[in-house]
Amino acid sequence: MAVAVLPAAAPAAAETGADWTTPPTGANDWTCVPAAAYPQPVLLVHGTWDNQSAWDTLAPQLKAHGVCVFSLNYGHAPTSMRGAVPGVFGTADIRTSAKEFAAFVARVRAATGAARVDIVAHSQGGPLARQYLRFEGGAERADPARNKVDHLVTIAATHHGTTADGLGYLLPTGSASVMSDSMIARVLGTAAAQQLASSEFLRTLNAAGDTEPGIHYTAIATRVDHVVTPPEATFLRAGVGATVDNVWVQDVCPTDTYHHGILPNSPAVAYLVHKALGLPYSDDPCPAEQPE
Repeated sequence: MAVAVLPAAAPAAAETGADWTTPPTGANDWTCVPAAAYPQPVLLVHGTWDNQSAWDTLAPQLKAHGVCVFSLNYGHAPTSMRGAVPGVFGTADIRTSAKEFAAFVARVRAATGAARVDIVAHSQGGPLARQYLRFEGGAERADPARNKVDHLVTIAATHHGTTADGLGYLLPTGSASVMSDSMIARVLGTAAAQQLASSEFLRTLNAAGDTEPGIHYTAIATRVDHVVTPPEATFLRAGVGATVDNVWVQDVCPTDTYHHGILPNSPAVAYLVHKALGLPYSDDPCPAEQPE
């Protein structure tokens, strides 16, 4: 059925056995003092139907460089069938989740004393972060010096939605229509419907362009993405005062087969995230062993 390719992240923690109640190793040390070499805390934002265990690989890698790393579970909405599963987050209205994220950013900034943070976001986490930047005080268009974010790195983010292999364009313009209100929202959660290419949420988010002045963006895509379709829909266009680096995972590792849901675990992605944040990465970004 078409809904199988709607925006989703990794299998729920309840299905994988991952511990979603405890932050990843290295994350959420609220006594962490940012080092002079890397003064921005890094906030890790998971995707749809996922939780903070998505960062079990990347969080300790970043922490090893002395970075203050933080993660959260957001968007808990048990009103949908999918959202009622223990460990499943990222199903609520993205606009509501962005407000939740804004409060988390404020808490991190207060605890660390940092003026700005960096964000690494997977899947839904990308448009959520941009919703925060544009509508929840993360960026100040009139005065970029007051921005609360320096760099946004996204991994297979649904910035321009997904056609869900064509489903998104079969729905009436401006909404997921009957499917959003009846089936998708009740079964999969509001956030899934909002990430269809035809959604009103994305039209509003992108109406004034993809970027904010003074923010650096890195958008990472994989050619084997069957959730964000077409995969290049994750790429961004730089507006005035912003910089954008759009990169393919396969340009670093032609044989990389990490699919959408497990992409944060890809060594090539880890390399690209470290590079974007100005951090060294000593592991092989393209190991011979790849997921089937």
